[in-house]
Amino acid sequence: MISMTGCAYREKNGNDLSVSVEIRGCNSRYLEIFINLPPWLSNLETKIREQIASRCGRGKVECYIRIREHNAPMTISVNKNAAKAYCEAVNSIAEELGLKEKCPLGALLGIEGVLEIEKNRDDEHYWKEIQPLFYEALNAFNAEREREGKHTKEDIMNNLGIIESSVKNVSSFAPLIERTIKENIKSRFTEVLGNQVDENRVLAETASMLLKYTISEELSRLVSHIGEFRAEAERNTDCGGVSRVKPGKKCDFLSQEINREINTIGSKSAVIEVSGEVVKMKEALENIREQLRNVE
Repeated sequence: MISMTGCAYREKNGNDLSVSVEIRGCNSRYLEIFINLPPWLSNLETKIREQIASRCGRGKVECYIRIREHNAPMTISVNKNAAKAYCEAVNSIAEELGLKEKCPLGALLGIEGVLEIEKNRDDEHYWKEIQPLFYEALNAFNAEREREGKHTKEDIMNNLGIIESSVKNVSSFAPLIERTIKENIKSRFTEVLGNQVDENRVLAETASMLLKYTISEELSRLVSHIGEFRAEAERNTDCGGVSRVKPGKKCDFLSQEINREINTIGSKSAVIEVSGEVVKMKEALENIREQLRNVE
């Protein structure tokens, strides 16, 4: 089992370039990927998204890539039209007010849009710097999810063991259930008829009640669902891969079926001992379902 929760951070500082990669994951019903890149590297988003999708089956994954440049090459050009327009406007105001001072060059260059600064950037150059760090962070992110998933699986299996133990206990109560039903029916006949109780009538009524309150089918299906749950937990252990069935979804469906059988057993319960085991099973199943919300 793989958890949807994880976090990884890696950074590299160089003389000209510093790069940091942060990947975070949390629960989500489907796969949601959010990429945060500097705007001028938006062309790399598809490549990064594909790599994350190849490793993650579902969950909300956020990837933040930050870059700091120290000595980036750049090109500076002058927008002559903008400079001329600003200068004419300033001179016009000066003449209107009778001022001798014309438009100074220093002030003109400080006006936005007069100087156009463009950094020389090449996507492939930056990807060569980002790629090793990104893969390192992605591997660490998956390792964290696997570690968390291992602990989650252990907890789920412990609770599943509690349910299995209760199923065995409930099965052992079958003779008690039959005896309790028979005693209750005989007691009612005695209240009405006194000592003139027809034993055959009691047996017939007991058989009818046993058909109504028998839980053998529910126990059989419960054992089957538990077995399939264990098999699914062991079967889908690979990390990532969009083609495989997600164990979290399959196990969540099986837990719904297990819950249905437990509820039916509880509604048919004829002895207090069975009711006690039903409470144990429902509590363990609730813990399982809570943990499954974090399983990919």
